[in-house]
Amino acid sequence: MADVMAGKVAVIGSGLGGLSVAISLAQQGYSVDVFEKNGRIGGKLNFLKEEGYSFDLGPSILTLPGIFQRLFEASGKEMADYIPIRRVRPHWRNFFEDGTVVDLLPEPELMAEEARKAGEDPVRVENFLEYSGRLYDLVDRGYFQQGLDTSKEFRDFYGLAAFPKFDLFRSMHQSVCRHLKSPYFRDIFDFFIKYVGSSALRAPAFMNCLPTIQFRYDLWYVDGGMYNIARGLGKLMDELGVGVHLNSEVVSIGKEESRVTGVGLYDGTFVPADIVVSNMEVIPACRDLLKEDRSFLKTLEKFEPACSGLVLDLGLDIEYSQLAHHNFFFSGSQKDHFRSVFRKRVLPDDPTIYLVAASKTDPTVAPDGCDCLKILPHIPYIDDENPISPGEYMEFKERIVDKLERMGLTDLRKHTVFEHVWTPRDIRDNYYSNMGSIYGVVSDRFENFAFKAPKHSTRYDNLYFVGGSVNPGGGMPMVVLSGLNAARMISARDRNE
Repeated sequence: MADVMAGKVAVIGSGLGGLSVAISLAQQGYSVDVFEKNGRIGGKLNFLKEEGYSFDLGPSILTLPGIFQRLFEASGKEMADYIPIRRVRPHWRNFFEDGTVVDLLPEPELMAEEARKAGEDPVRVENFLEYSGRLYDLVDRGYFQQGLDTSKEFRDFYGLAAFPKFDLFRSMHQSVCRHLKSPYFRDIFDFFIKYVGSSALRAPAFMNCLPTIQFRYDLWYVDGGMYNIARGLGKLMDELGVGVHLNSEVVSIGKEESRVTGVGLYDGTFVPADIVVSNMEVIPACRDLLKEDRSFLKTLEKFEPACSGLVLDLGLDIEYSQLAHHNFFFSGSQKDHFRSVFRKRVLPDDPTIYLVAASKTDPTVAPDGCDCLKILPHIPYIDDENPISPGEYMEFKERIVDKLERMGLTDLRKHTVFEHVWTPRDIRDNYYSNMGSIYGVVSDRFENFAFKAPKHSTRYDNLYFVGGSVNPGGGMPMVVLSGLNAARMISARDRNE
């Protein structure tokens, strides 16, 4: 344990960021209590089981398991004893309207075959992945591992001489096009931006570090479903003595001048704390829990929400043999898709669709001879001044099914025996995410240059934030990393006091 004066910590929310910071602080001797408004831990890492089908309602791809492993290593444990994982092949299967099908695989010789099939020079793919790797190593060294939060910290850590290495003057899409010539491969590598719910047309070029996360460190599945990550972390928390309070919604954060004093619960209870960590996103927490004034909230507007999604879960009475575990059905014009979702903020006419058929890897998630599909097109976050109606969401759902049937899932409606739909309103209601965003803060070179909010409150000395709305951003490994880095900041502060 670190040599700190162990204080009492209240963690608001049990998403992966909250679980990560709770575990890390408990390992350092802090007394930690987690308050969760819902009936189970995990936040967006959630599941649905109905009629013999099991669906991951939230994240469905595991990357960078080494970041999760750190939580267990700090307690002298092995992650494999808590969370069993296996590699997925292919990583993705990509379907295009003209019938072209391309797999992504980390083995260079197999990837070269797929490139030739799509009219792309394998050398170009190899060069692009080398470029991606250089970006990843650069970003990882400071932004990820050191938990850098501000432009000043960036300048101090990297030095001005390193800035050109970030490919600062191009968008993600522009740099993809510099390296790749096939329209299929341009669309595929542009859509790595799905990990952070943003637009490749607007994201800075250094977001091209994302493919390295798969191609170097592989893509994984958690046996029995992704929610077993939450179960494994929950078991570790129990062993560490972390208090977990379910159905305990936090409705306020107490504050006195430049410090917070604890959390107020829905039932009227006030829980004093030396440190408060919010896994609730920064803007809703500042607005609804801290009741900050309008002028301060205006300073947070650059942290615009990432996109939301329509979550469609289908239980089928057949299997579609052409599907892999992870599948993408691409828009005829991905530029139009990006512009519709991120600039016009309307439901796209022809979206790119992410489809998960976990039964291809794990037959326990569906009855014998059946598939269960999670279908997720990206759509705009909620605009309460110009709302999308429930009817419009359902019309969009039918358009999605039409597209999938047209692109090879013949008679999908006929073979659907169970259906579950979540709109952005359901996402906001269940998780209090900002405007129904799935991925926290958008990565936009014109809004925030892909920076998220800082982990340490700018107003209160003992208030911290974790999750997708703070650096380094959305995605399971990144929010776990935010918790690890926030815990390190807290213990460093206490050692220095």
